[in-house]
Amino acid sequence: MRLKKDNSEQKLRGAYYTPLQLANAMVNLCASENIHTVLEPSCGDGVFLDSLRQLNLVEQIRTIDAVEIETDEAEKVQSNYRNYQNIHILNEDFFEFYSRMVDAQTQYDLILGNPPYIRYQYLTETQRELQSNILTSHGMKANKLINAWVAFLVACVQLLSENGRIAFVIPAEILQVAYAEDLRLFLSEHLAKITLITFEQLVFPDIEQEVLVFIGEKGSNEKGIRIIEMNDLSGFENFDRQQNGFQKMQHVKEKWTKYFTTAKEMDLIQTIRADRRFARFADYGLINVGITTGNNGYFSISEKTCNEYGLENVTLPLIGRSSHAHGIFFTNEDWEKNKASGKNARLINFPDIPIEDYPDRHKAYIALGEEAGENAGYKCSIRERWYIVPSVWVPDAFFLRRNNLYPKFVLNRCNAVSTDTMHRMKFNLGVNSEKILLSYYNSISFAFTEICGRSYGGGVLEILPGEMGNIMLPKLDDIDEGTCRSLLKRIDAIVREDDDIEKALDIVDREVLVDALGIDSEWCEKCRAIWKKMQRRRLGRG
Repeated sequence: MRLKKDNSEQKLRGAYYTPLQLANAMVNLCASENIHTVLEPSCGDGVFLDSLRQLNLVEQIRTIDAVEIETDEAEKVQSNYRNYQNIHILNEDFFEFYSRMVDAQTQYDLILGNPPYIRYQYLTETQRELQSNILTSHGMKANKLINAWVAFLVACVQLLSENGRIAFVIPAEILQVAYAEDLRLFLSEHLAKITLITFEQLVFPDIEQEVLVFIGEKGSNEKGIRIIEMNDLSGFENFDRQQNGFQKMQHVKEKWTKYFTTAKEMDLIQTIRADRRFARFADYGLINVGITTGNNGYFSISEKTCNEYGLENVTLPLIGRSSHAHGIFFTNEDWEKNKASGKNARLINFPDIPIEDYPDRHKAYIALGEEAGENAGYKCSIRERWYIVPSVWVPDAFFLRRNNLYPKFVLNRCNAVSTDTMHRMKFNLGVNSEKILLSYYNSISFAFTEICGRSYGGGVLEILPGEMGNIMLPKLDDIDEGTCRSLLKRIDAIVREDDDIEKALDIVDREVLVDALGIDSEWCEKCRAIWKKMQRRRLGRG
């Protein structure tokens, strides 16, 4: 693809070449005696051709088409394979090649590759149009969030023969990101079997991109989907492609991270979702992102800055991050402790009055920000007055957006606000906030948190507001309020003093879910195992 020249050449081309060891493993897994036609849609340095040759498969294949847009690379590969009549190196844009092949009704038995990871903004207008056509013609949305690898994958699935196979190295974000929702549904509808091979170690040491090997197989009989976890590429040495482990494919847009659970575990998750003793977090109130200041470093201030510029009357108590939340309640004592330790524990909330009426020291702080260019950031620059933060309101509770060891749900006991490092919740009229707080700290809700959330490099679990809303909570309507407060006091003490959250989960599982609600203790044990398994996997990649 001819790309805009406003970034590094490698980044623009999305060119991160596949290690030969990985290419060999993919060829070994997917090439078989009935392979007559092969496509490599973005051949780069020709590593998949090298694998086919090393494994003595080139001569057995009738036609191998290898597409590469970069002329220098295409010429190198052409030179290496000039003596092979069945190998055709095509120096062109794959999207244009795809259009020709569709018109000619050309299909391939095997498609191998590592498609380029190119963001929408780095594509030319022609490529954007071609990519959009590929996606929309298959009933998918096309937008600026979609990376080129998505369109490559969709196009190549269409080019597969009736029983063809595809093996791609793609970003692991396919498992969970919102912009791949349509893709997940498309793949589940067009492939009979899907194997996803993940790695605990980075396959491409030069980039922080976590990848997986996607293997899709067409056919008349659906067998399902499976996830195979390997530590590194050496795991292929003992991998048997014939082994089962497939789960029934759910033809939905939901995240595929749920397939890290077993079929029996997934059955339990679905059972709990349908159980009337549970409700969704979203059923209890409004869940929203925290305050988007546009510049947390400027609007979140310490006591020293507050005193220097006389900002006390235009600030609100702030719970800024996980370290600010000492327990499951955020109290005045917690806030005072944060202030005393030098944390940025206040959020500036300038009033909507003429700036001429501001005190001189407030004007001085605003001028200081303008001198430092704090007003030039996008969110600040689009406001009528950059220093007035919108959508400031005091919530009933907070939920940590990004979690490490375990998630935190915290009741607001000091009229605090939060930045977008926390989600904020306003309970519906009549909801008992303490019962909702107690209902969260159990093994079942923690398992749903891991399933509903998304994990990234560094071992972080991120939960978005809609995902938080889908976490299941046990209904505690019949729990005595005095009992509830007594239990919360014990849990708060554990979080503050011990930080061994499993002690708190043990209490709620046993005394609330099992003894009071009559929930099967095996459900709690299995959900604890799901939470721990997914937590270990996430932290292991940190």
